[in-house]
Amino acid sequence: MSKYQHLPRFRVGLALMATVGVTVLAGCGSSSSSHSSSSTTPAASTSSAASSTSAASSSSGTTPAASASATSSCGPKPGVKATGSPINIGTIDTHQPGTDFTDGPNMINAYFACVNANGGINGHPLKLFVELDQTNPAQITADAKQLIQSDHVVAIDGVFDLLECTLDATYWKQLGIYEMDAGISPECWSTPNSAAVNMGPRYSSDGAVQYAINTVKAKKIVFVQSNVPGTGYIAAGPAAIAKASAVPITELTENVPITDANSVALKLVDEAGSDGSVILNFTPPEALVILQAAQKLGLEDRVKSWGCSTPCDTDFLAKALGPKWNKKLFVNAEAVDADDHSGPEIELYKAILAKYGQSVAGGIGSFSQFGFLLAKFLVQALDTVKPPYTIASVNKAIVGIKAYKSEMLCQPWTYGHLALHIPNNADYTVTPDNGKMVTAQGCTAISPADPQIAQYRKVATAAGVNYPPSQ
Repeated sequence: MSKYQHLPRFRVGLALMATVGVTVLAGCGSSSSSHSSSSTTPAASTSSAASSTSAASSSSGTTPAASASATSSCGPKPGVKATGSPINIGTIDTHQPGTDFTDGPNMINAYFACVNANGGINGHPLKLFVELDQTNPAQITADAKQLIQSDHVVAIDGVFDLLECTLDATYWKQLGIYEMDAGISPECWSTPNSAAVNMGPRYSSDGAVQYAINTVKAKKIVFVQSNVPGTGYIAAGPAAIAKASAVPITELTENVPITDANSVALKLVDEAGSDGSVILNFTPPEALVILQAAQKLGLEDRVKSWGCSTPCDTDFLAKALGPKWNKKLFVNAEAVDADDHSGPEIELYKAILAKYGQSVAGGIGSFSQFGFLLAKFLVQALDTVKPPYTIASVNKAIVGIKAYKSEMLCQPWTYGHLALHIPNNADYTVTPDNGKMVTAQGCTAISPADPQIAQYRKVATAAGVNYPPSQ
């Protein structure tokens, strides 16, 4: 079990571990793949089902009776179990000590279980084949072939993986597969056959930096992240945002786990100065130790503001920090905080989590929200396909997704035949308020000062895809 599975409402957010140096990581983990499938229950988690059931139910505020009624809307025939031949779907996800992304596929399985219990897709149940890896490139490419050649999947949906987009992009293009993912590596956003529901570490950090510059009026940025391969790719976005505003930026990395948080906090504050802002790009436990060290040393007010990419968007972190950090920490949020919002879609998400999400260890959070959206968008696309369900017919529907709306995202989500895909490019900013994250800024477009954002909007506009106006 990952040590992070013990954290309530864990929004690991897919942030830190963007990895492009696959040769560096070739020996990082053993060839460990967990091949599993399920049409009724989540299959990928190693966490306690009992504890996560309680967490999901309590965090959603949904009783079992209420969730049973609410979940009937996830399929076309409430209460009618799908009994036809299954539609096979594949996913590849990182699962290793310190980096456990299995809440994503577990939430997809929960959504599929709900759909299967309420009519399926034209009477056909959805079956998810889950391949787990430990950042071993040879294993990941083998997993892709396993899913196609042995499991006969017709779509790749919900990939939460450090390397998969990098390694399999060419293979999916050869097969005509249009992957939907919650990405980590750069190719998740820069290739024609991948589209992500999240922003990932680069664009989330962009959002945190531009808030510090435009709203807090910081005169200097100190951007710090974990010392892993791929940090240059991530830091290039914040650097471009700062340069466009003529604000100096210092880029730093720290080895994780952090062993001397006091020294790190002191260094960051000294670098930023009283008119500067510190922006963190870490998983919640690592960000927390830095922020707690700053508080212990009385440094929280020594800079203009503190900021963080999406992983810090968790009430766990807000509660651990306490009221001293109210309106002092500003966190980029790639999806709406489901605890603070309601609506038919958000209530369905909470109900599915409560009834079928026993293996979703983190409960309400970024992983499960993105898993929900990836499953929901796929089901919407499948509803437009007439049997038989083949790679060709299903992926034609996936790449044809246009302007799918969600209460969780700032803008409609579109795939399309584009050279690259960054369909989620506007988001929120949240801040701690007495132990809870609350909205500090509503939907705001990520600045086109990041050249990749500018490139996407150019090709998207040419293809007739709408996006929020730049600030």
